[in-house]
Amino acid sequence: MNDIRLVVFDCDGVMFDSLEANRAYYNHLLAYFRRPPMTEDELAYVHMHQVDDSIRHIFRNYPADLEAADHYRRQLDYTPFLRYMRMEPDLREFLSYLRPRRKTAISTNRTTTMALVLQMFELGHCFDQVVTAKDVANPKPHPEALERIMADLGIGPTQTIYIGDSRVDREHTAAAGIPLIAFKNPALAAEYHVSSFMEIVKLPPFQK
Repeated sequence: MNDIRLVVFDCDGVMFDSLEANRAYYNHLLAYFRRPPMTEDELAYVHMHQVDDSIRHIFRNYPADLEAADHYRRQLDYTPFLRYMRMEPDLREFLSYLRPRRKTAISTNRTTTMALVLQMFELGHCFDQVVTAKDVANPKPHPEALERIMADLGIGPTQTIYIGDSRVDREHTAAAGIPLIAFKNPALAAEYHVSSFMEIVKLPPFQK
C-alpha cells in the first residue's frame, strides 16, 4: 500500500458510541405508536443501517403504522437524542494528527442528522467531505459513497483507508477496493484492528 492520503470514517460505533442514542430514538418512534421497544437484535440492525431501512425493519410487524411512522420521524427533532451520544475521547487528537497532511472524510448511513451531529460536537471543519445515505442512490454497503469521495478528492483506493466497525463496513470497503481498519471489533474481518484512534498512528500504512 502507498502512503495514506485519505482516511474515511464511519460515524456510529466509530467516531461516536451512539448505541444508546439509537436505542432512545427508535424506541421513541415505537412508543409514539404504542408499540413495544426494540429487541437487542433490532437494535443491532438499526445501528448498522440507514433510517429508511431501519424504520421498515422495526415496523415490519406493524405495516399499518409504517407510513405514519416515516412521516412522524421526518418531523422529529433529533437534538434531544444527541445527549446520548459519546464522542471517542481521542478523536480530536487523531484528527489533529491526520490534518492537514491527509484528507479526511465521512461515509455514513446516517441521513439528515449527520450535519447536526457535526455542528453539535464542533467537528464540521475537520472533514473535507461528508457523504450520507441521503447523498447517494445506493447507501452502504454499496461502494458509491466511497467512490464519490475518492473521485471528488482525487485520491485512489491504494492511498485510501476506511475506519469502520461492522459487517456493512467490511462489505462497503471490499466493494470499493480499499482496506478496512476495524474499530473496537476484533471479530470483524479486516486488514487492521484497533481499540482506539491513536493506535492507528502505529499501523504500517501510517509509518511511511
